[in-house]
Amino acid sequence: MKYLAQQIKINNQTIEGPLAFNTLGEVISRVVNVLLIPIASVILLLVFIWAGYDFMMSEGNPEKIKSAQAKITSGIIGLVLLITAFLIVRVVELILGFRSGIF
Repeated sequence: MKYLAQQIKINNQTIEGPLAFNTLGEVISRVVNVLLIPIASVILLLVFIWAGYDFMMSEGNPEKIKSAQAKITSGIIGLVLLITAFLIVRVVELILGFRSGIF
């Protein structure tokens, strides 16, 4: 049985919805994999671009260079967190049986 109004039977004819979610876990998995991780990736890319721009425009000013390096460090930490979150979601999907492999 499908949830979230994904299937209805009227006069012995079954109409299925376009989303094809079976469980709440699949809904959460799809939201994380299709929405949250790509948005976080775009934000991470913008942080790296901003840090690179600040680094190029620092004109040798030590304070501006330090600020740009801090942004790059924050971006690297964000990248590690994003990859970790992605892998955690994939491993949980594997454990709960939503997927057959990690990738």
